[in-house]
Amino acid sequence: MPDTPNWLGWAREIFSLSQAGLAYSVNDYDIDRYKRLQEISAEILSNYSDLKAEDILKNLSMQSGYATPKVDVRGAIFRDGQILLVREKADGRWAMPGGWGDIGDAPAAMVAREVWEESGFTVRVDKLIAVFDGNRLEPLEFYHAYKLVFLCSILSGEATPSMETLEVGFFERDHLPPLSETRTNNRILDEVFAHHENMARITYFE
Repeated sequence: MPDTPNWLGWAREIFSLSQAGLAYSVNDYDIDRYKRLQEISAEILSNYSDLKAEDILKNLSMQSGYATPKVDVRGAIFRDGQILLVREKADGRWAMPGGWGDIGDAPAAMVAREVWEESGFTVRVDKLIAVFDGNRLEPLEFYHAYKLVFLCSILSGEATPSMETLEVGFFERDHLPPLSETRTNNRILDEVFAHHENMARITYFE
C-alpha cells in the first residue's frame, strides 16, 4: 500500500482547513487569509504536477463547505469467468464501469445506473466487495476519495458503448487490457476475483 507523499498530504490538509474556514468564518480578515491558504495549496500541487495553479484552485473549489472525501462506485460483473471492462474515452484504457457518486442516490442504485450507462447491461447488485481508501491507491490523486466496489449479476442487455466509453468487453484475469489505473488497478482486481471465486468472502475495507 503506497504512502501519501508529504507534499500531497500537506496540500490536501491546508486546502481542507481553508475550505472549512471559508464555510464558517464571517470575519473578512480571516476570509482573505483562508483564500490565500487555498492559493498556497494549489501552488504546492502545481509545483509537483503539470497542472496550472489556477486550474487546480478552480477544480478544488467546486465543492464548498466542509471538505470530505469523494465517493467512487464500481461494478464488478462476470460472465463465464471473465470480468466486464469498459474502455474509457478519457484515457483510452480499461476499467470496471462506474464513476463518482451522485447526491440523492443510494450506492447500489448509483452503481447499477453507471453499469447500464457505460456498458449497456442491466444488473442486480449482489454484495459490497470492498471499500478502498483512494488516498492509498496508485497513482495518487489530488482528491481524497473512497472507492466502493460492488459485485453484480447481469439481468439483461448487450454490450453497448456510451458517451464516456469506447468499447465494452469481457476479459480473463491473465489477459487483461491496459488498465485505467485511477479507476481500476490490479490490487482492486485481485480482491474482485477472490470474491467471484468465493461468494462467502467477507467485505474488504481499509
